[in-house]
Amino acid sequence: MNHMQLENKGKDMWRFYVFSLLGVLLFFVPIKIGENNTILVDHIHLGVRALIGDFMAYYALIIILIGAILPVVRMDFRKSIMDFILVLFKVLGAVIGCMYVFKIGPSLLFHPDYGPFLFDKLMLPLSVLIPVGAIALSFLVGYGLLEFIGVLMQPIMRPIFKTPGKSAVDAVASFVGSYSLGLLITNRVYKDGMYNKKEAVIIATGFSTVSATFMVIVAGTLDLMDMWNLFFWSTLVITFIVTAISAHLPPISNESEAYYNNQEGQKEVKVEGNYFKAAYKEAKRQSHQSLTLFQNIMTNLKDGLEMTMAILPSILSIGFLGLVLANFTPIIDWLSYIFYPFIYLFPIDDKPLLAKASTISIIEMFLPSLLVVKASIEVKFVTAITSISAIIFFSALVPCILATDIKIPIWKLIAIWFIRVSLTLLIAIPFSLLIF
Repeated sequence: MNHMQLENKGKDMWRFYVFSLLGVLLFFVPIKIGENNTILVDHIHLGVRALIGDFMAYYALIIILIGAILPVVRMDFRKSIMDFILVLFKVLGAVIGCMYVFKIGPSLLFHPDYGPFLFDKLMLPLSVLIPVGAIALSFLVGYGLLEFIGVLMQPIMRPIFKTPGKSAVDAVASFVGSYSLGLLITNRVYKDGMYNKKEAVIIATGFSTVSATFMVIVAGTLDLMDMWNLFFWSTLVITFIVTAISAHLPPISNESEAYYNNQEGQKEVKVEGNYFKAAYKEAKRQSHQSLTLFQNIMTNLKDGLEMTMAILPSILSIGFLGLVLANFTPIIDWLSYIFYPFIYLFPIDDKPLLAKASTISIIEMFLPSLLVVKASIEVKFVTAITSISAIIFFSALVPCILATDIKIPIWKLIAIWFIRVSLTLLIAIPFSLLIF
């Protein structure tokens, strides 16, 4: 498209303004409707759940069953040992789901802290919130807002994170969409030769955090929704500070800078002159090659539903086993000693509980919140931030990363997780003690 055509098309920029504004309103502006003061995506999710009413449990169970049956039909378990273990967990999740909904099985499953918590407090909201969030995402992604931010972020991304400006788009996509969406983008861009291996590793392990939608669930679980903006922005800032520091530490700093399949690779072109003009030009280009809103919604809804099916069964089984491990065995307690040196520096309550919550984040990002539901506000706040900033967890993100072409061995993922959690505690605890 030549310069003249672009100029003429400038008049059609309404999609960039209207849809981007709608996206920001949906995700970032808390509104009070009835009793609830929360963001619009959450209000819509609550409305849909009210509509489905008594059938909610069956709807969630159907999604869990499809999510467990599909990988078996697709023979995913043949791909690798990790895939085999995951398919097992998904099938186990479907079994637990059926037992819970049809009220059969051991009494432990029906103890308020197990089945009712996992199913009613997590499965039910997630089964609606992820698809609703995916539809709302159509307004934020696809009409130029991310490209606009990408160019403006160029002078920040390279020096701080050692990644190109467009990686800001991945970061935002993960935050507003989901890590699976972020990883899809990262993998595609890496294979196209726009990121080298080191950049891809930084982005996959540093920006592929859980989405704003998941953060709503964590905030809801820990009664932090009335301070949503404080929670959201402090989590965003702390997560990215941790990513910036860990990018300069081994094992990431020793990563190779080769491109995928030894391609030449495209080095980032530095913007000369006015960043704002360049950003607007990128937004304009994206806005014109974008899908129609309907196509965009359909694509995102499909991704959202696939993700819901992939996550629900494994969260149910891994969540259940994680809770059993945390409550009936000393394994997590023993492992939690690795974080004592960082936590005991500060005068915060419940130090052993915070260490345990931080440790269990490697199994599943929801488990830390489950452990601290009754703790003090400081501990809840630090735990909520840590569970998101840790990024790496085995129930969903690790298999997602292993499924990409960015080959990162499991030992390296565990090392990065440890560094991230330690740094988060060192930043989030003093911050939390300051504000509460």
